[in-house]
Amino acid sequence: MTVVVATFYKFVSVEDCLGLQRSLQACCDDLSLQGTILLASEGINATVSGTEAAITQLLDELRSDVRFADLTAKFSTAKEHPFGRMKVKIKREIVTLGQPDANPTAQVGTYVAPAEWNRVISDPDVVLVDARNDYEVNIGTFKGAVNPHTESFRELPDYLTTHLDPQKHPKVAMFCTGGIRCEKATSYLLKQGFQEVYHLQGGILKYLEEVPEPESLWEGECFVFDERVAVRHGLQPGSHELCYACGNPVSEGDRAHPHYQPGISCPHCYADMTPEKQAKQAMRQQQRHLQ
Repeated sequence: MTVVVATFYKFVSVEDCLGLQRSLQACCDDLSLQGTILLASEGINATVSGTEAAITQLLDELRSDVRFADLTAKFSTAKEHPFGRMKVKIKREIVTLGQPDANPTAQVGTYVAPAEWNRVISDPDVVLVDARNDYEVNIGTFKGAVNPHTESFRELPDYLTTHLDPQKHPKVAMFCTGGIRCEKATSYLLKQGFQEVYHLQGGILKYLEEVPEPESLWEGECFVFDERVAVRHGLQPGSHELCYACGNPVSEGDRAHPHYQPGISCPHCYADMTPEKQAKQAMRQQQRHLQ
């Protein structure tokens, strides 16, 4: 079986989150879709999987609402559903930055199409910042990008305010997986007085989809938040797997390490694994095999 995986988001005022949650949950259940849709007063953020016809029907349903009429989605395929069930949830933010002044509906950085991205980030005056978390950056990033070494998106503003200065760094370019985090991060930077702020339109996924590998400045794989774990150029499945113990992506090299035990530990978490934790993980691993 091959399923279509669609990711989409939009920053727009949503005042009826509860009613929209109910209608979308019913629609997705009827279409046998799986995945997660987040709703907040600031918009919608989703990754769902299903048949091509079902995905099309969901997007048509959303676009019939004037607020989502211009909604765009990114597509890939998987051999099976990357998600276990369908959840439509209401949150305070569709991507959590914790900075109320960061409002992409009011102001946002300059969008750069994938075809133009190489030119922008090759400018020596541009500071290129990876807006993702440390474990994501570690398996792949753009050549020359700065890693803020954050554990969550909420930590990024602290890094930006302590390491960047509008006077010393007049040009800043940012990127993330699908573009949503950069919408907020560039809005935040503009509020801090930065003048030239750019971000990759459609995120890394759109770049990997559209830019031919021989011309690419991307190095490694891109972490994705589903059971595919990582993708490569052309959005082909990557080589990484997920450590069930700590949630870190593990490479082929990690899986050859003596500290790697499938479902129990990996080189990233082995040092923190007490005998009790290892026994608990071993039991969970056994239960997974019985399912």
